[in-house]
Amino acid sequence: MKKIKYALIVIFIFIGFLAGAQDKDPVFDVVTIDGVITSPTAKYIAKSIEEAQKDNAEGLIILLDTPGGMDTAMRDIAKSILNSPLPVIVYVFPSGARAASAGVIVTQAAHIAAMAPGTNIGAAHPVSIGLGSSSEDKDKTMSKKIENDAAAYARSIAKTRGRSEVWVEKAVRKSESITAEEALKLKVVDYVAPDVEKLLAAIDQKEVNLVSGKVRLKTKNAIINNKKKGARHGILSAISDPNIAYLLLLIGLAGLYFELSTPGAILPGVIGGISLLLAFFGLSTLPVNYTGILLILFGIILFIAEIKVMSHGMLTVGGVISLVFGSLLLFDTPEPALRLSLQVLVPAVVVASGFFIVVIWLAVKAQLRKHFSGAEAMIGSEAEVMKDIDNEGEVFLMGEYWKATSNNPIKKGAKVKVVKVEGLKLVVEEIKKSRE
Repeated sequence: MKKIKYALIVIFIFIGFLAGAQDKDPVFDVVTIDGVITSPTAKYIAKSIEEAQKDNAEGLIILLDTPGGMDTAMRDIAKSILNSPLPVIVYVFPSGARAASAGVIVTQAAHIAAMAPGTNIGAAHPVSIGLGSSSEDKDKTMSKKIENDAAAYARSIAKTRGRSEVWVEKAVRKSESITAEEALKLKVVDYVAPDVEKLLAAIDQKEVNLVSGKVRLKTKNAIINNKKKGARHGILSAISDPNIAYLLLLIGLAGLYFELSTPGAILPGVIGGISLLLAFFGLSTLPVNYTGILLILFGIILFIAEIKVMSHGMLTVGGVISLVFGSLLLFDTPEPALRLSLQVLVPAVVVASGFFIVVIWLAVKAQLRKHFSGAEAMIGSEAEVMKDIDNEGEVFLMGEYWKATSNNPIKKGAKVKVVKVEGLKLVVEEIKKSRE
C-alpha cells in the first residue's frame, strides 16, 4: 500500500509540474522602430526575430513610427517578417505616429497589423533614386516600371495577409494616406488599440499563418519584454542618418585637409580618417549621388590648390561653389526622410567654407612672411665693404665677415645690398647715394 501511495504522489507531482509548464505565461518581445528605415534597421529586425525565437517568445511586437526609407531595406524587412518562424505584430504607435512610404509595406507584411488612435498610414508612392536619365521619355518609362513593380509587390503582400489590395495599390500609385479608423474600416489593418496591453487582449486566440502552418496566439496574462536597442545598432542607425553621414564626411575631409596643409599635427589626421571611414559606411546605406561626392572632393582640391597657387581667391571661390552644389546634390531623392535638412546643410557649408578659408589665409600669410634666418633673410640686407671688391672682396653683414663679389668695383667703406647668396659667397651691388 505504501508503495502505491508513493507512486500516486509522484504521479500527481509530475502532472502538476506539466500543468504548471503548460500554464506558463506567454512572453512577447517588443522592439521600437522610430526613424528612417535603412539597412541597419532591416538587420535589427531580423536579429530581433532570431532572438525572440531563441527566447521561446510567443511573438514579436514592432512599435512603428517611420516617415519611410530605403526600398531595399524595406524589402529585407518584409522578407524577414513573411518568413518569420513566430508571429510578428506591427503596431503603429504611439498616437501621432505614422507608417508612411516604406512603413506601409512593413505594416502589411505583419501577421497582425494594428494602429493606435491618432495615427496614419499611407503615401507609399515610390521615388526614383540616382543620377537621372538622359531623356524625359526614358525617365517616365523608368518611373512607370518602378511604380508598377511597387504596386504589384504591395498587392501580393496584402493578398497574403488577407488585407485590402485595392487600398495598398492606391497608396502606391496615388500616395493615398488614411487614419487608423479608416484603415480598420477598409481592412488595411486588423486592429485599432490605445496601447500594447489592450492590443494583446484583443488578439487572444487569434489564428495566424506562419510558414510552418497555422498557430493560435495566446496572449492572456502575457509578459511584455521591452527590448532596448544595443549601442551597436544605435551607432549604426545614427551614422546612416543623411545629416550625420554628411557632417562626418565634412569633418573627415577637413581633418585630412588640415593634416596635409600642416604636416605633423597628427590629431586632425586621425580624427579626419575615422570620420571619413564612418561617413563612407553611412553613405553606403543611403541613396547617394556620386556627382555630389565628386563636387565636394573637387572643392577640397581647389582649396588645397589655393595654398600652392596664388589665384587671388579665385580657387577659394570655386571651392565654396563646388562644396555648395555638391552638398545639394549629395542625396538625389525626392524622399524627404532621405534628404539633407537645410537646417544642417546651410550652417555646415558656412562653417566648412569658413574653416578652409581661415586655414588657407594662415598658410598664405606664413608663406609671404619675411624670413628671419637662412639665406633668404640675407637677400636685400645692407652690408659694409671691409675690403675693396674688384671681382672679389669682403663685406661685414650681421656680425660676420663674408666673401663678396660684384659686377662693378666697389671701394672699402661703401654700403652695399645683398642681391643673391651663392653658397658661402654673397653677390652684392653698391647702394648709390642720392644727390642733394
